[in-house]
Amino acid sequence: MDKEIRIVISGGGTGGHIFPAVSIANAIKEICPQAKILFVGALGRMEMERVPQAGYEIVGLPVRGLIRPLWSPKNISVLLDFMKSKRMVKKVLKEFRPMAAVGVGGYASAATLKAAHNMGVPCLIQEQNSYAGVTNKMLAAGADKICVAYSGMERFFPADKIIMTGNPVRQALLQSNISKEDARRSLGLDADKKTIVIVGGSLGARTVNESILQHIDMVQSVQDKVQFVWQTGKFYHESIKQQLAGKQPKNLVVCDFINDMAAAYKAADLVVSRAGASSISEFCLIGKPVILVPSPNVAEDHQTKNAMALVEKQAALFVKDAEAADKLLPLALETINDEALLKSLNENILKLALPDSARIIAEEVIKLCEKRGK
Repeated sequence: MDKEIRIVISGGGTGGHIFPAVSIANAIKEICPQAKILFVGALGRMEMERVPQAGYEIVGLPVRGLIRPLWSPKNISVLLDFMKSKRMVKKVLKEFRPMAAVGVGGYASAATLKAAHNMGVPCLIQEQNSYAGVTNKMLAAGADKICVAYSGMERFFPADKIIMTGNPVRQALLQSNISKEDARRSLGLDADKKTIVIVGGSLGARTVNESILQHIDMVQSVQDKVQFVWQTGKFYHESIKQQLAGKQPKNLVVCDFINDMAAAYKAADLVVSRAGASSISEFCLIGKPVILVPSPNVAEDHQTKNAMALVEKQAALFVKDAEAADKLLPLALETINDEALLKSLNENILKLALPDSARIIAEEVIKLCEKRGK
């Protein structure tokens, strides 16, 4: 469309919401360079840092999640903050005058998309998981389009609104041309050794970390054949450094956060990861063998449902969080030495890839802008 378009994108809280949101924004700008895009997030959450780093303006709301148990008196202040956020975002939208609103899940998207719908702004929501989140289920009635990554989502949403798009991923992962050997060298690794990359998400994962800490002797026992990159998460990093002092194996690279995930994934023969929807979509697109350890601390246990969607198609391996301390590292070492299994996992996970997700969603958003502009 020729005229300037204005789009608000809301959501965040974790990388699993932020990365798709930024990818959608980038795809919109590729199609319509003149597009004006404003993000709305939650104060104190990681989107307030990551979105400006990606080059976009963001407004923060004092919105928070409900505290368990729901009858806690502390939820009075949570509800007051939500009401304040609704008033704030209504003012923001009146000033920005969006032609479409996009929600990717997270605390802020509930207030933003609700206000946008009430103002007559066409809305699109993007559900990353195989089990729909509470916010998106609440917003579905007012949404014009609902973009999903898994089949069977009509059990949560009106079937006539659903578009199967897949999840947008970080473009850098797909655009990287670095070789496996150079990727390993960039991480301080041996270019020729089999490599396992262990990530617990952007914030880290206690269970995954403990699974490695408790078996440092096992890591050391394979140092002639296998090497590891271990992202601990910033919260756990100092404690783990202290526990490893004087006994860190030479085949173990430990970091709080991996800045270049494209290099890390290229270096890996096998990845150990939580089962966030965005991570799974990335593994599908790059064809990376993975052992999934779903987090039990998420709504509706959706990470287990995400993982099982792959496991049922022999496209990933799976370890329960409660069993990870005993089973995770032995399974990883068994798998890394099974060439036939690695090849099978690679082939099967590639079959589940849905490419061009960000562009497909961007095109739907632009259609909503055109509808608003008529």
